[in-house]
Formats: sequence, structure tokens, C-alpha cells
Amino acid sequence: MPLPPALRSLVRSTPTVAPVPRRELISVTGSQAAEFLNGLTAASVPGHPHSHFYSAFLHAQGRVLHDIFIWAHTTPTGRQGYLVEYDASQSDAPPMLPMLKRHVLRSKVKIHDVTEEYDVWAAWGSEKEKTWETERKWDFARSGVIEPQWDKDGEWPWGSTESVLRDRRGVGMGHRLLVRKGDRPQEASSHDVAPEDAYLLHRILHGVPEGSTDIPPLHAFPMDSNLDVMGGLDFRKGCYVGQELTVRTYHTGQLRKRILPVVIHKPDLSLSSIDRVSEDVPAIPPETDIRPQLVQTGDENTPRVRPRGTGKMLSSTRGVGLALLRLEQVEAAEGGKAKFALTSAEGLEWGVTPCWPDWWPRPLPAE
Repeated sequence: MPLPPALRSLVRSTPTVAPVPRRELISVTGSQAAEFLNGLTAASVPGHPHSHFYSAFLHAQGRVLHDIFIWAHTTPTGRQGYLVEYDASQSDAPPMLPMLKRHVLRSKVKIHDVTEEYDVWAAWGSEKEKTWETERKWDFARSGVIEPQWDKDGEWPWGSTESVLRDRRGVGMGHRLLVRKGDRPQEASSHDVAPEDAYLLHRILHGVPEGSTDIPPLHAFPMDSNLDVMGGLDFRKGCYVGQELTVRTYHTGQLRKRILPVVIHKPDLSLSSIDRVSEDVPAIPPETDIRPQLVQTGDENTPRVRPRGTGKMLSSTRGVGLALLRLEQVEAAEGGKAKFALTSAEGLEWGVTPCWPDWWPRPLPAE
């Protein structure tokens, strides 16, 4: 499904590199580093010791503590280990370093903070990405869970090059780069160097939530937060913290919410009538309620969506954002039976229209 013109006008058309703000890194090394992390992450640690991946640490009750990237890393002394990258913004999540150390017990691992040694950058839009960003295949569960099907005989999807991670959370996300603190990545010589807000906009346009604003610790469920679609969950791996509820939802539950890109606009306009996002849209605080409103269709026989519950605005910038919405209300809005609205901090009413990222998987029609 192509992006609406209002969103397409915000897409950068040149190769771009931008810093990723508020990221911290913890080093995990030792002979049992892989086994240690495998007991905590919601995805399996790859068998190849040089392979990066994306996942999450979950609470025992199945809610998200941190969404994380895990970088395969070689220390200056030549030892193989991992770097855990996570959002360092203030949140309800327990501090990462003490949390990891609490699980060490008898494991032969060493854990320490290396945030002062590295910066994280993102790069996207280069021709090189087309060599590995091939057409995706998907697995659809009855519960609404969607998983990417990676080619088991092909290259590792997240890459294995030192300090370069392929960001497979959404098609077109590009690379993630690890550089020494204060340095610029090599791509700065061939890409436009953009501010950190450009990376936020890039994520929003691709429907990719990240960090505690989009995935509130101790509150967000992993599949509601698209971690399944983004390749961060393994429903077939052995025991890990938070596994029981996650796997039960996969087999017997039903997903009712998703995080989607939204356009914020004047309430009397429709998304199809907007060529560009309005520059008058104010900053919308995270956690702002998004209210569903019924639209009179004139057909009394048409089933009416229940307007119960509100959606939540998450990250936003330049009149677009990510929002957690109920799927039945999104479907009603797509069918013209409902619409969404919010009230800004200034007390003004704004319309909110969700849209699916153009890469979002859709099941094939039954034959």
C-alpha cells in the first residue's frame, strides 16, 4: 500500500546519515555470554558468534522492559562478546546494568557500561541496501501475530560486519552504525548528514517504534508494539523471562492493538485531500489521548464500531507521529464509519488519520 502524498512529501530522497540520540551500551563478555543473553532475550541468540540481532527484554508478566539491539562485538583484546544497545531515556524500567547483574548468578560473564566509548548512528537511502533488502516473506498466525520468514540458507538478516547492523525492523530502515565516541561514521563523506530529528521522522514514516516513548516499559505488550513484525520475537525458542504470556498470546490470543503512523491535520480535512502536512500542527505530548468518533453512515443495518477506549499518541514530529490504536477502530476509520481526534495542549481539536506503512505485510487472499 503506497504512502499517502502527505507522508511521501516528507521522505528524504538522498542517502542520509543521522545520530541516534539517548542510546546507551552495555558490554557482555565471557565464555557463557551467549547462553546468558539467550535466557533473557525474547529472540534466540544466533549460533554464529559474529551475528547481530534485534530483540527485547521482557518483564516476568510478558510486558516490555527494553527493546534492544545486540551487537556481536570483538573487544580490543580480541575476545568475542556482545554490546546491548538500549534507550537511556528516563522511564519506569529498572536500570539496565543492575538488572543484568542480578541475573548473572554463576554464569561466567562480565558486564560493564561502555556508553562513554561509542555513539550510535543510522544511515539509509543508499544503493547498497538493495543488495540485501530483498522481498520479504511472512508467517501469519490466527492470533494476528506476524513474523518475518528469513532465508535459513542465506545471509544472516541483521548482518555480521563489525559495527554495522542491518536494520530489518522495517523495509527501508537502512543500517545502524557503531562509532567511537565523538567520531562521525565513514558514511558522512557520501551521505547527507542530518540532525537526530531526521532519524525520528524516518522511523515514523516507516512505522517503526523505538525506545520508552513508543514502547513504555512495564506497560507495553510486545506484539501490540509490533515487535513480532519487526523480527524481535522467537515464539519457538526455549525458556526466557516473559515467555509464558507471549507464547500463549501467539497460540490462543487475539491481537487488538497495533502501533501505526498517523497524520495530524485540521479536523475538517481528510487525508486524501492533503498534499502536505500542515506546518501549523503543534507539538503533541506523548500519551495524549486519541479519541475515536462514530460517523453517521445513514445505514442502520451497518454494524457500528464500539467507541470504547482511547488510542495513545507516542512519538511525533512535523505533524506526523506513531500511535497505539485499536484495530477495530482503525478498520472502521478506513471504511468511513469512524474517525479519530485529539486535543492539543493548547486546547485545540485536531484530526488524526492512521495509515499503514507501505511495507506492512498483508495476507494473501484465500484461493
